[in-house]
Amino acid sequence: MPEQLVFQGFEPPKLPELTDGLFLALVPPAAIADRISDLVQQLRYSHRLRGEALSPRRLHVTLHYLGAYNGLPQNLVEAVCTVALDVSMPPFEITFDRALSFTNKRMARPLVLRAGRDIVALSALHRAVGEAMTRAGLGRWERPHFTPHMTLLYDRRLVDEHPIEAFGWTVTDFVLVHSLVGRGKHIHLARWPLQR
Repeated sequence: MPEQLVFQGFEPPKLPELTDGLFLALVPPAAIADRISDLVQQLRYSHRLRGEALSPRRLHVTLHYLGAYNGLPQNLVEAVCTVALDVSMPPFEITFDRALSFTNKRMARPLVLRAGRDIVALSALHRAVGEAMTRAGLGRWERPHFTPHMTLLYDRRLVDEHPIEAFGWTVTDFVLVHSLVGRGKHIHLARWPLQR
C-alpha cells in the first residue's frame, strides 16, 4: 500500500492528550499497603526486576475502569457518585496468595498479585456495581469479565505464577479514584462504605 502524502497545512489534527483516568476500586488500608510495598521489594530482588514499584498510596484493585479523558468529566463523576449510593453489600475479606506477570503486547509487563480462590464476595461487589451502573444508563463502562488483581510494577522480565505468603484485609468500602495520568498520583474523589 503506498504511503499517504501529507501536504503542508493539511496535517491530521493532533488528538488531545489524555491526562485524567477514572475508576472504581478497592484500596488497601495504609498498614497493608506498606506491607505490600515490602513484598514488592522482595519480589524485585528475587526475580531481578528493574521496574519501579508503584507507591503504596497507588495500590488498588480496580472494580470498573471508567476511561481516560482530557480533563475530569464532572458529569460522569456526579453520575457515578449517585449510582454508588445504590450498592448495598456487607463487608468481606479479600486475600492475595499469588504473584505473576500478566502478558501483553507491550515490552513492560505488569507484575501483579492475584486474589485467592475464594472471590465470591469480591465478584459479587463487582457485579453489583456494574448492574447499578447499567440501571443508571452507565452500562458502557460495565465490564462483565473480572480478573481481580493488584498491579505492583511494570517490567520487561516475565515472572511465572507462584505462591506468596497469603495476606489480605477486610473490605469495608470502595472508592472513586481520579488518576493523574503520567504523574504517578491518585486522588480519592469519593468513598462508599459497605453496610451490614
